[in-house]
Amino acid sequence: MTLVFDNQFNENGYSVIGVDEAGRGALCGPVVVAAVRLFTPIEGLNDSKQLSPKKRQALLPLILRNSCWAVISIPAEVVDTLNVLGATKLGMRLVASRVLRYSEMRCIVLLDGNQSLHFFEHEQTVVKGDSKSASIAAASIIAKEHRDKIVTRLAIKYPEYGFADHKGYGTVAHYDALEKYGPSPVHRTSFRLTKKRKQEQLNFFG
Repeated sequence: MTLVFDNQFNENGYSVIGVDEAGRGALCGPVVVAAVRLFTPIEGLNDSKQLSPKKRQALLPLILRNSCWAVISIPAEVVDTLNVLGATKLGMRLVASRVLRYSEMRCIVLLDGNQSLHFFEHEQTVVKGDSKSASIAAASIIAKEHRDKIVTRLAIKYPEYGFADHKGYGTVAHYDALEKYGPSPVHRTSFRLTKKRKQEQLNFFG
């Protein structure tokens, strides 16, 4: 798949820095944010959620070798303090600033989603950007792979929650484990950590 969205900026003299996150909707663990400025086109880039783990892992070293990149992990306690949007925006500012620092070209920062940072001289939001922009897609792969490694380590430390299977998202198995064991130190206490019961269940148990 060839993502050509960035070409319009390149043709107007901009180098593109793509920014994306992973783990924003998870119940536990960090939000991970990455920024990428690609040096050369990389075939096969796409939204990380649309790629198999094998494909992501094959693309990752190509991205790292052919780009200027940065990645940051925002832990659960910071997510709880700032709220998830605030934590994500903080991460986006930090990683994009790091990549921008090492660029001598005029750059535009492309942010996946619809939330502007109002921080960089040239920035633009791109809804579903990870399926349109090669730079954002590359950032999504770095963020996803980095977060998966973190959550895999957490799965060893907290095996009762099944993190290796659901990566911290709100599956039935995850909610069942929370009901049985309560939250771990890496769960986000600002998130709803219990299943919403159906109305008929509320009537029955009320």
